[in-house]
Amino acid sequence: MDADPEAGPTEAPRADADVVHRATTRLGRWGRRAVLALSVLLLVVTAASLTYNAFTAGRAAPPAGLRYVQAADIRTRYREWGTTGSPVVLVHGAFEQADTWSRLAPLLARDHRVYALDLTGDGYSRRRGPYTVDHFTRQLLGFLSAMHLGGPGERPLLVGHSSGAAVVTEAALRAPGRIGSVMLLDGDALDTGAGPPPGLGYVLIDPYRTSLLRLGLSADLIRAVYDAQCGPACPRLDAAGVDEWRRPLRVAGAEAALWDMLGQGVPGLPASRVARLADVRIPKSVVFGAQDDVFSKQAPRQTARRIGAPPPTLVPGARHLTMISSPRQVAAAVESLAHATP
Repeated sequence: MDADPEAGPTEAPRADADVVHRATTRLGRWGRRAVLALSVLLLVVTAASLTYNAFTAGRAAPPAGLRYVQAADIRTRYREWGTTGSPVVLVHGAFEQADTWSRLAPLLARDHRVYALDLTGDGYSRRRGPYTVDHFTRQLLGFLSAMHLGGPGERPLLVGHSSGAAVVTEAALRAPGRIGSVMLLDGDALDTGAGPPPGLGYVLIDPYRTSLLRLGLSADLIRAVYDAQCGPACPRLDAAGVDEWRRPLRVAGAEAALWDMLGQGVPGLPASRVARLADVRIPKSVVFGAQDDVFSKQAPRQTARRIGAPPPTLVPGARHLTMISSPRQVAAAVESLAHATP
């Protein structure tokens, strides 16, 4: 019997349709399994994160005996060294505090009254945003008022480390008559956009970001970051040293403030704003570790030219924490600035 000439051509499409149908069914089945597996994994990770956060919910207490003063709208923790001589005010950088100056300050205190404060968001001062150069500067100028600094014969030498360089720069621009001189230490004061991606806060949400932060505050990680930033000349961190860096990040309110600061990036000023410091008739200086890898090799000289300072002082072998690795060299640079004239 002859085959129907019109029936033959329909067999291949039917077979192809069956293959596509079976493949689509398998893909759908695997897709549902994958979604189910991911959902189960998310539930497990979330449960583990919530459990870990609950077990680590206890917050650290600030050390006993801290000193505070009201500086603008911030209850501000500070330290003080020395009883005679002209005033020097030390302003720390991101994730630092007044204790970061504990190797340098006693050397300066031989001839000066030395003050260091905790900027809001770090250390043990009250945490109150926004964590911006504007707010930090208002706190710094408020601190000068609270300590009766800034008048005739009491105009302080300001030292700003790393991102603190932007704060002392802005303070000198806003109140030049209250400032004696300014040193930018391991910092160019610029708003470079450094920091995590702006969308990080939307990706890392609770409870996961809290777990990551607490897991990240291990002694080994703190030592690794410290060693990388400070270099071989720095004293090794013992248990007390780790606690000094870690405890401020474990007090009440620290975690929320940290995420706010990370969301805003490292504070700084536009280059045009920093350049206005060149017109302020006060002595200025720039000091960097010669091996500082946070900034380019050109940054110290460019910064000095931008603010109208003499050529920069480069501390041999030092990295980004020169006040810890090389306190004598930094103290000598501060002393030289203290005796400089505009």
